[in-house]
Amino acid sequence: MRVHIVDPPAFTPPYDHALSAALARAGAAVDLVTSRFAYGPVPPAEGYTVRELFYGHACGAAGSRTRRVTKLLEHVPDMLRYRSRVATEADVVHFQWLGLPWVDGRLLPRRPIVVTAHDLLPREPRPAQVAAQRRVYDSAMAVVVHSEYGRRRLVSELSIDQDKVHVIHHGASEHLTRLPHEQQLPKSLARVDVPVVLFFGLLRPYKGIETLLAAWRGVDDAELWIVGRPMMPLETLRAGAGPRVRFVPRFISDAELPAFFRRADVVALPYSRTERFDQSGVLATALAFGKPLVLSNVGGFAEVADLGAGRLVPPDDPAALHDALATLVVDPAERARLAAASEAAAAGPYSWDEAARKTLELYRGLGLRHNAPP
Repeated sequence: MRVHIVDPPAFTPPYDHALSAALARAGAAVDLVTSRFAYGPVPPAEGYTVRELFYGHACGAAGSRTRRVTKLLEHVPDMLRYRSRVATEADVVHFQWLGLPWVDGRLLPRRPIVVTAHDLLPREPRPAQVAAQRRVYDSAMAVVVHSEYGRRRLVSELSIDQDKVHVIHHGASEHLTRLPHEQQLPKSLARVDVPVVLFFGLLRPYKGIETLLAAWRGVDDAELWIVGRPMMPLETLRAGAGPRVRFVPRFISDAELPAFFRRADVVALPYSRTERFDQSGVLATALAFGKPLVLSNVGGFAEVADLGAGRLVPPDDPAALHDALATLVVDPAERARLAAASEAAAAGPYSWDEAARKTLELYRGLGLRHNAPP
């Protein structure tokens, strides 16, 4: 079976490459069709082919307005070129992200189409974007979500046919645990000799950073590290953060990432209340490194906590979050118990091999439907 994993804007290279590698290990012929990732190196291809067919003329710095505009101008021509000249090679085309949902539903190839709903609904929606995303889901033969929560939301919120929505867990990012050239922590961080709670990822309003900082007040003999590329103003947050909080507000490459997770004693994901969120790549990374978790009860986080890998707290509740963090930083035995459950989840239901098995099973079912006589 020839599969195209398609991510035109290269929004999630680690996910794309991990899924492609797992599908290749399971016997599929896989092409990852994407664009150049402008922020740094990406995982090497392992058993599959990478084809950077989108946005070949995009210019400007990563994240700049110039780059966004030039990619926008190329999107429709590139989608049409992919549909007419390349997608015909594939038995199944599996889109991870689509850059322009307003028009993409009309540009999909005439092949069996799968769409992964990384965001169930737009997290920061613009006018008509929800309706556009619904049209994309309607145009696909199947929609993949990463949790039972996600499946329920699409069926109830957007009235997607329940038989069309398939739960396949986001695999743990174990490839990050075996990089050949890991970088060390910056010296200022390497000298820290107290427990560390790590918040990692793009810094966005819905991630609950304000709640986390409020919860951290009064946690002694530990440090909180807030690490990742800012997508929001940080001045006010930093001014009130206190002395036991360190910000590393920049993009962190794959080579740098392992050092942060290896050093962390706890990983916190204190996301705010939302019905649009499903699962997290940061959570998948924390599972791969076998880390104890503190999770808001949003999206599919409760399903991971139910496996024993983390403490679940109500979203937007600084007091409950404080209690969970303060307890774990002084209780190494409890951290070890949660860490063991994280490792078991990463090796079992949240492994990429299990995700690939379920994904290929889905593809085969679509192929049978696509080739069935009328």
